[in-house]
Amino acid sequence: MSDYEENDSKFWRKAKENPFVPVGMAGFFAIVGYRLLKMKSRGDTKMSVHLIHMRVAAQGFVVGAMTLGVVYTMYRDYYLKPRQQEKAVEHK
Repeated sequence: MSDYEENDSKFWRKAKENPFVPVGMAGFFAIVGYRLLKMKSRGDTKMSVHLIHMRVAAQGFVVGAMTLGVVYTMYRDYYLKPRQQEKAVEHK
């Protein structure tokens, strides 16, 4: 049971460091679930075309979440940290 708790805390620690990874995963599963439920009412669309659209939508969401994560990390590392360091130097 202790291994499970360590893995759980590791997941939450990693999620706090990179908050867009769980968002990307949740969005991926939400899109896939929605499109699978919508498969009943796809009309004349072939199954392969429907699955390709589902894959493209899910991948697009994940790539968008990863891009936002990279932009957020760059903002945090190259804009916020230097400003905090400058303020710390000024107050000394």
